[in-house]
Amino acid sequence: MMPHDQSEIIWRLPQQARSRKRFNQILDAAAELFVEIGYDSVTTDEIAARANTSVGGLYRFFPDKLAVFHALLDRYLNQLRELAAALHTDEAIQVSLDTYINKLVDGFDQFVSANPGFRTVFVQSRLISTTVAMNVAFNQELAQQITIYFAVRNPTLEQSHRELIATISVEVACTLDILALSRDRTFQNRVLAETKKLLIAYLQQYFPD
Repeated sequence: MMPHDQSEIIWRLPQQARSRKRFNQILDAAAELFVEIGYDSVTTDEIAARANTSVGGLYRFFPDKLAVFHALLDRYLNQLRELAAALHTDEAIQVSLDTYINKLVDGFDQFVSANPGFRTVFVQSRLISTTVAMNVAFNQELAQQITIYFAVRNPTLEQSHRELIATISVEVACTLDILALSRDRTFQNRVLAETKKLLIAYLQQYFPD
């Protein structure tokens, strides 16, 4: 996630409830259009029309289409942060390794299913240089949370080693997620199942039940 002061350079987050509602309507409209016709084909005029606002109203918050994309990705990443935080409470991390991995992978899958626009934004963000840092920062945060779980599972393992294992796990899972999202639902389910097997097999050597 970009620091707050940096995000305001790209888009202006409104404070008033009425303006915040219009801001979110623009993001919702952009998400729909990115799914329907693709990021490259969408124009700010089309986003504004779908959001039932003027182009001038859109430009009050966003200088261009890329800024809309940044803000939409930021919203998705914040929602994923909330999901990850719920899976890393003191109570939630007191579970077996296979249960933990299943909850992580299934939680992400459920989020993707509930937010059709995320698939397009997540994949496209890998192709836009200005959004790479946002994804890297999110992966680092998730790895830090997983490291906490690893510390509970095996406190004798060195912290630097736990951090490395967590980073590898996140990067592997992220790469496989991109692969899964590239095809239909049947293929996605198969990749997710194999992702669970791979992560559990890799991690059991360090965190046996």
